[in-house]
Amino acid sequence: MAKKYLEKNVLDAALERLEIIFTNFDNVYFSVSGGKDSSVMVQLANIVAKKLNKKFDVLFIDMEAQYKRTIEHIYELKKLSQIRDFYHIALPIALRNAVSVLQPKWICWEEESRELWVRDLPGDSINMYNNPFDFFVKGEEFEEFIIQFADWYQKKYGGTVACGVGIRTDESLNRFNTIALQDRKIRFNDYPWTTKVKMNEKYLDVFNFYPIYDFSVEDIWGTVSKFDFMFNEIYELMYKNGLSIYQQRLCQPYGDDQKNGLDQFKALEYDTWTKVLNRVNGVNFGNIYCKTTALGNIRSFKPKYMSWQEYSVFLLESIGIYNRDLMIHYYRKIKKFMIWYQNKYHITVDEIPETSDAKLETQKKVISWRRIARAIEKNDFYLKRLSFAPTKSDEKQLKLLIHKWDNLLNKSTITDDHFLQKQIEENIKEDLN
Repeated sequence: MAKKYLEKNVLDAALERLEIIFTNFDNVYFSVSGGKDSSVMVQLANIVAKKLNKKFDVLFIDMEAQYKRTIEHIYELKKLSQIRDFYHIALPIALRNAVSVLQPKWICWEEESRELWVRDLPGDSINMYNNPFDFFVKGEEFEEFIIQFADWYQKKYGGTVACGVGIRTDESLNRFNTIALQDRKIRFNDYPWTTKVKMNEKYLDVFNFYPIYDFSVEDIWGTVSKFDFMFNEIYELMYKNGLSIYQQRLCQPYGDDQKNGLDQFKALEYDTWTKVLNRVNGVNFGNIYCKTTALGNIRSFKPKYMSWQEYSVFLLESIGIYNRDLMIHYYRKIKKFMIWYQNKYHITVDEIPETSDAKLETQKKVISWRRIARAIEKNDFYLKRLSFAPTKSDEKQLKLLIHKWDNLLNKSTITDDHFLQKQIEENIKEDLN
């Protein structure tokens, strides 16, 4: 192992930390994702728990749109000898959706979307048909559920509780700050790899601990090799697909790293990919053009095999998969734009050029299919790139969309259009009043 912890290597230090936890806490559970870090953590915990004749529990939040191999690995981990209860959560929890034109969040396992689910509901999961959590509300945030579960777990089992979290500080500065720079946080016996859990303004009798926080990625795979641990085979496919061990991530397909997440699904598990593509509002649009924020500018490139006219139609169709209202809104404005040029300059639809002088297109002085495509790419609700100004009709349409699509346009919506953001905020105020 590469790093040192006092006079120990990081593996020995992790085993020692786990022994400290099992010796000092009445109940211990581990939060796992099916990724390499949490997988190594819980398998190391099983070794220590077996040595000390202890049992532990596991929390797994099943986000539905996940790799098939991740779920297969989760079921491998369920067979670990020292697990008492495995909490396989398949509840309708709100998750980040960074690839949508109008929907900044989506809800996994939502009953209303059952026909679009990526997978069948796991038979041994905790779901809305057998939900034991009186605190749970459909659509609550992932982070909120984690804290509420800790409180529920402590009340159920009593005594002192520790929750193992398999994160490493070398993965990001934020993770380093969470663990290493926490002078203001309460620690267990002043161990730097622990922190007391806080819910609102109240501290729970629960400590998070990070037994592998100082592992490098080499340490993770070295541990897998040393103990012949089980591991998620999706990482093998990632490696064969050209990703180094430093680039491999189990990205949420619709999260802020959506380009990597979506591209990986497409390359590694095509059958899963097709379901992921159709699951969430705007995903097809986000996959093709990526690097988008809700109603923000999309950086994209027209496929070489498409004409600008074909590309424009394709963009509209992509939006329309689940945002039909928005597609129709764009279509009507584009049609109006074409009619204006036909009436003023006698340019019919068939006569619209693929491209015009780029400078004149930028100055909004000519019509072309490229200008139309770029306007759609801009993701501008008012299509100002086509010389439209916001109208009362647009405002009315926007309000209808807000009320029709719950939680699609709200204060969390990201847009670079200040006028649009102002309209969203005004609509929120109206609803509150």
